[in-house]
Amino acid sequence: MDLYRAPDGRDRCGWAADGPGMLDYHDTEWGFPVVDDRRLFEKVSLEGFQSGLSWRTILTKRPAFREVFDDFDFTVVAGYGDADVERLVTDARIVRHRGKIEAVIDNARRALDLVAETGSLARYFWRWEIPDGEIATPATVSTTASSIAMAKDLKRRGWRFVGPTTAFAFMQAMGLVNDHAPGCVTRDDVAAARARFTAPVSAVP
Repeated sequence: MDLYRAPDGRDRCGWAADGPGMLDYHDTEWGFPVVDDRRLFEKVSLEGFQSGLSWRTILTKRPAFREVFDDFDFTVVAGYGDADVERLVTDARIVRHRGKIEAVIDNARRALDLVAETGSLARYFWRWEIPDGEIATPATVSTTASSIAMAKDLKRRGWRFVGPTTAFAFMQAMGLVNDHAPGCVTRDDVAAARARFTAPVSAVP
């Protein structure tokens, strides 16, 4: 993957140059381990909205998404009804795709089931972690065995708009794999964060 020489003179993953906000997102969020259930649900939801679009578009709209989806508190979103769907499909600040909006609401209900079974979304998702060094060519693949398995399991549980490519993008962003390009300064920061991090033990056999 090409590198980007940022204004501070240090190299980052090439996509960090894609537009306003991307460098900060790259340096402070992408790849750092996340165990907060609300943020995990937010990211898997936004990755579903990204399908067919750029992440830059979704990142720009993220504040509005957070506002209209109650900060992605899935315990609240799970209770949304038809009136909420209509409210969301008419809000020009977000991606007004009825199927994706309905999927977020359905997935929130599935998330409640998953928490009841495993204790937390973090305990479930972190079972799919990819150890450092397992992917030989970072940022050159769009799926892995782990993301394929995750997507298959989520589909079995009734989740929607979480295919293998979406699952891998989620894993990259939430720190389940360090997929920063070799030579990117943030790669070492993420590696250090992952080294200090203790993944939650999944209750799922």
